[in-house]
Amino acid sequence: MPWRIPEADIERVKRETDLVALAQSRGVELKKHGAKDFIGRCPFHNDQDTPNFIVTPDKGLWHCMACGKAGNVIQFVQHHDGLSFRHAFEVLAHGQGAAFAARPLIKQSTVPLLPCPLDAEADDTALFAQVVAYYHERLKCLQTATTATARAYLASRGLDNEKLIDRFQIGFADRTLGLRLPNKNRTEGERLRSRLIQLGLWRESGHEHFNGCIVIPFQECEPHGPSAGTVVSLYGRRVQRGDLKHLYLPGPHRGLFNPQGIREAQEIILCEAVIDALTFYVSGFENVTCLYGTESFTDELWEAVNKVQRVRIAYDADDAGNRAAQRDAERFRAHGVEVFRVKFPHGMDANEYACNVQPADKSLALLLNSAEWMGAGARPPAKAQVALPNPKAVVPPPPPKSSPIPVNNTPPSSSLAAVSGLVEDAAKEEKPPAIESIITPAAAAPIMGAGPACLQQRGDAWYLDLEGREYRVAGLEKTIGSDALKITLRLRVGDRFHLDQLDLCRDSERRRFVERAVEETGLTTDLLKRDMGKLLLAVEQAQLELVRPQEAVAPPVTLSPEEREGALRWLSEPNLIERLRQAFHQAGIIGEETGTLVAYLACVSRKLERPLAVIIQSASAAGKTTLMDAVLNFFPEEERVKYSAMTGQSLYYLGETNLKHKILAVVEEAGAEKASYALKLLQSEGELTIASTGKDPATGKMVTQEYHVEGPVMIFLTTTAIDLDEELQNRCLTLTVDESAEQTGRIHRVQRERRTLAGLVAREERKALLKTLRNAQRLLEPMEVLNPYAPALTFTTGRTRNRRDHEKYLTLIDSIALLHQRQRAAKALPGGQRYIEVTLDDIALANQLAPEVLGRSLDELPPQTRRLLVCVRELVKTKQKGHLTFSRRELRNACGWSLTQVRVHLERLVELECLAIRHGRLGSQFVYELLLDLDAPEAVAHVGLIDVKVLAHGYKTNLAGFEAGVAGQNGDLTGDGETGPSPLAPLAANTLGPTWRGDGNAHQEPAQTTAL
Repeated sequence: MPWRIPEADIERVKRETDLVALAQSRGVELKKHGAKDFIGRCPFHNDQDTPNFIVTPDKGLWHCMACGKAGNVIQFVQHHDGLSFRHAFEVLAHGQGAAFAARPLIKQSTVPLLPCPLDAEADDTALFAQVVAYYHERLKCLQTATTATARAYLASRGLDNEKLIDRFQIGFADRTLGLRLPNKNRTEGERLRSRLIQLGLWRESGHEHFNGCIVIPFQECEPHGPSAGTVVSLYGRRVQRGDLKHLYLPGPHRGLFNPQGIREAQEIILCEAVIDALTFYVSGFENVTCLYGTESFTDELWEAVNKVQRVRIAYDADDAGNRAAQRDAERFRAHGVEVFRVKFPHGMDANEYACNVQPADKSLALLLNSAEWMGAGARPPAKAQVALPNPKAVVPPPPPKSSPIPVNNTPPSSSLAAVSGLVEDAAKEEKPPAIESIITPAAAAPIMGAGPACLQQRGDAWYLDLEGREYRVAGLEKTIGSDALKITLRLRVGDRFHLDQLDLCRDSERRRFVERAVEETGLTTDLLKRDMGKLLLAVEQAQLELVRPQEAVAPPVTLSPEEREGALRWLSEPNLIERLRQAFHQAGIIGEETGTLVAYLACVSRKLERPLAVIIQSASAAGKTTLMDAVLNFFPEEERVKYSAMTGQSLYYLGETNLKHKILAVVEEAGAEKASYALKLLQSEGELTIASTGKDPATGKMVTQEYHVEGPVMIFLTTTAIDLDEELQNRCLTLTVDESAEQTGRIHRVQRERRTLAGLVAREERKALLKTLRNAQRLLEPMEVLNPYAPALTFTTGRTRNRRDHEKYLTLIDSIALLHQRQRAAKALPGGQRYIEVTLDDIALANQLAPEVLGRSLDELPPQTRRLLVCVRELVKTKQKGHLTFSRRELRNACGWSLTQVRVHLERLVELECLAIRHGRLGSQFVYELLLDLDAPEAVAHVGLIDVKVLAHGYKTNLAGFEAGVAGQNGDLTGDGETGPSPLAPLAANTLGPTWRGDGNAHQEPAQTTAL
């Protein structure tokens, strides 16, 4: 079929050629015409009166307003010099100075403008060599899409290598030789064409015989003399689609492939075709040659190979190859030659096998050494083994920028899979070459060692590079969880590319992409079909990698001896809680003492089997996130995970141990709304398990896959919502922040102090403090906590949710004890499990914190709504007796809240029948009436906790059944009944600043420091 000039080459020539200079070189005088155009007299008609020839250099176009001729740079040369379109293209593309040489207007040129590479006076041998050299030069030219197509075909067969191409003078017939020959109406042109026809390189029709083919020379077999190494024949392999793929010169076959490699060899590899022989050679096995097909074992080849000692027949694994192998084995055996058959998987040849089973040098060596004996009788003892290529000479490819995903290039063949496994085993073992190795690869490295294709992720896209053909896959993440593989795919080869959306699972869409890509890039259909198969397997593998949860293993933190000593000192010194409160103040937290301490203890509980969960509830801009960040800063970075938002399935696909004994913080509860079910399960069950469908990487079938996330994990949330998910709220401790004007004033003072010298000094001191506290948390170990006073503890039982609140109370006690583990003597159960005991001080602190924190769970009003009700009571009390009504404006002025806050909480109070609306509709004032008795006391939540003094004087522990030495055995406390730190000593008011009754605002406050 005719070889068309690729559009990319045409556009390149049009883009790179100066149309103005070209027209001027042909005698057209041009002048500036407007801003972008030039004008002159048309060379194609008698344009004497008015210039009509317009040239637009920016667009590369010209046209005559008189005669109507128009075109681009190629068509200008075509019309002016009387050339064909292809000839004009070659003049501009490769003619160099000839393109701009001055020429008169010619209707039909009979003299080629390109230099002729052939010498008409040369003999047939020299002329043949000149044609081969010209084809070789055309393949080496890397500037055209035509050559790129030929090189792409070689790359698809694993043969695109400069050393290989130069060694065998491989070339490409691109239909340009005829443009450089003198025309046939000239004597020299007629003589050259006649001689080329006699050599078989030209056809009577006037076309090149090997048009559109990669050509591989065959040489004379003579070892010495003037004809040694002379090219006497050619093999052509067409790179585009066509019925005739293999071409030889007319007449009997002559010459051998690689005669130098087999001339002195005692053992050779005999292939069926040239491509297979090149495959062995490029893999490092140089003692190789080939037939002209299974039915063309020439006498010349027989004379060259019948004196070797051993032959390894590497014909195709099909019926024709099997018949030829039996036939030729008998012939070799008759001459005393040992014969072995290299066994490929059924239907495959050497090239296809080497391309699919990488590395090719090792896979081919394995097949050669395991070749089947085809002689009569027993197999002779192995005199030699085929040596693998020199591993020291092999230059490994550079490592990829991202973690590659190997592509499974192996066809679905059980035999090939088995051989591939053997290759992998052989690659793992370092076997030295045999001493008397007959078949040896090249002393240097193999000419080419193509490794398996790799799929790499760069940014949001995935890339697959196959011998210079870059495939970019986008949208792969969206295919997770579906059976489709709908992606955006871009193929780029040099400056040419094709972009489309398709579903890789649909055959029709893959075929459409291949057909369009062939048109856009000029590559072959067969090549792109193979690429699509590799790409499909690569995308499926990448999809599995995306679904598979990745274990985020934090790098271990090693403490220096000084850091470890400082952290142990912090944990071991007495009055730990008092010092911790001072640290909160030094770290910049103003007020919020109870809330900060509870949140800190809840984070410590991450080391327990059933940790606490915390949710901070406040109005917008009140400081809830600041309080969360301040508390989290006390804990190591590797033991906390913080997200702004979470999707519904995100928790299930975390690594199995990514959350174990860690803090999971979500900035806003609304951002985790979709994941609320998973959060609730994680808090209650301590683990997550989900069954999901996915593809089995071995079979490709859909199977059920189980993903497991282990706890325990401490959950930390913030929210501005009034109505929380009840299921989530009753699993958490609800904290609030102080929204009063006094707290706002304190925050303003701190914010101003941060800009002073004292603030800068305090910031540096805070860094050292936080480092010590984080190291102290790293030294805490997960440990069992035993509470000998647990049977005597009490808790309110009025509501069902108190069952969970009671567990929170007990866990709060355990957290306090766990924080003091370096101050307690660790004990052991009979089974060896270590534990520490709760002391009365732990219970006393928990009793101090629990009424305020757990008491909110007994209140039907949210904390902000309760504060607004207090403001309503105070407002009504200021009015005259009997006037229980008020307006929204009056309430806003009294409490200083925004209209939105007041409206939302008033609606809640109306729903609970604490207030009633007396007036209020569109266009009128809203008036509310208080329905509660002003003289009635404020509602106080009673948790029902036992007094610690009662425990200290009237309760004796009972741990009967444990071995001697366990605290509390025989009903008595060990020692004086207290093993914890000394009793709490409250801090002075002037030390910690303003105290808080439960509604504080967390803000970073620098420590008070005297200015330097």
